[in-house]
Amino acid sequence: MRTRLKELREDKDLLQKDIAKILNMSQRGYSHYENDVNIPNDILIKLAHFYKTSTDYILYLTDERKPYPKSIVKEEE
Repeated sequence: MRTRLKELREDKDLLQKDIAKILNMSQRGYSHYENDVNIPNDILIKLAHFYKTSTDYILYLTDERKPYPKSIVKEEE
C-alpha cells in the first residue's frame, strides 16, 4: 500500500533521503514515517507545510488534498 507521504514525495520526484535532509533527520527515520512504524508529530506539521497540504490529508482523515485556510484565533483579553 502506498502511503500518502510516499505519494506526495513521489509526486515531487524526490527520494526519501531528500526529504530526510529537508527535515534534518536520517533517511531511515523518515522511512519509518512512510511505512507507519512511527507516527510523526512536529514532523507531520513540517511535512504538511512542505507539501502544501493538511495533516488531515496525510493521516487519511480527508481526501481533500488542498490545505485548509489559515484561521485567526483571537486571544482572550
